[in-house]
Amino acid sequence: MRKQIRSILLCLVIITLFSSQGINASPLRHALNKYKNNEVSSQAFKRLSPYSKLIDYYSQFTFFRAHHTVSPDFIRALILAESGADPRAVSVKGAMGLGQIIYTTGKQAAKELSQSKFRFRSVSHKRLANLKKEDLFDPAVNILLTCYLISKYNYKFDGRLELVLSAWNAGENLEELNHGRPAPYKETHNLIGKVNSYYIDLLQKRKRFAAYRRY
Repeated sequence: MRKQIRSILLCLVIITLFSSQGINASPLRHALNKYKNNEVSSQAFKRLSPYSKLIDYYSQFTFFRAHHTVSPDFIRALILAESGADPRAVSVKGAMGLGQIIYTTGKQAAKELSQSKFRFRSVSHKRLANLKKEDLFDPAVNILLTCYLISKYNYKFDGRLELVLSAWNAGENLEELNHGRPAPYKETHNLIGKVNSYYIDLLQKRKRFAAYRRY
C-alpha cells in the first residue's frame, strides 16, 4: 500500500509544535481554534462530488518521491477552503479555479509537468506546455496542478502542514519557511485553520464510513 506524504497533522499536534517554537504561535493557534469545529456539510459534499474522481486520480501520482502520494482528502479540504468547490472562482489577487492557483505559479508547474515522464487522462503535455489563463477554470487542469504543487511542497517541507500551506498561500521561497516557520500572515493562518479542520473532519467521516461498512 502506498504511503501518503506526511500531511496528516491534527490540530493538537500543530498547536504543540507551535508552543515549542514560539514565533507566530499565538496567531496560528488562534486560527486553529477559530476553525477547529468546522465540518464539511452535505452541501459541500454535493459541490465536491463532480470532481471526486479527478481528485482521486491525480492524487495517486508519485511526483517527487517513490511510493509517496498526496492525500485526496487533503486536496478536498484545500479546495473547499480555497474556492468552496467553485471551478469559476477568482480571488481579489487573481487566483483562479478550484484550488485558487495564480497563473504564473500554475504556468511554471504546468511547464514542469509537460517535461515529465507522466501521462495524464484529460490533460495533454501540449496543453500543459502552452497553459493559458482560462485553462485554470478547467477542473482537470486545476486539480492536476493542485496535486502536483501540494506534492512538491510536501516533499520540500517534509509534510509539515503549516509550511506546506504557507508555501501554497504565500510562496515557497518565503524567508520564514527557510527557518521552519509559517508565513506571518493572517490570511495564511486562516487558510491553515480551515484546511486543518476540513481535513480532520473528512478523515473522521471516512473512518466512520469504513466502520459502518464492516457491519
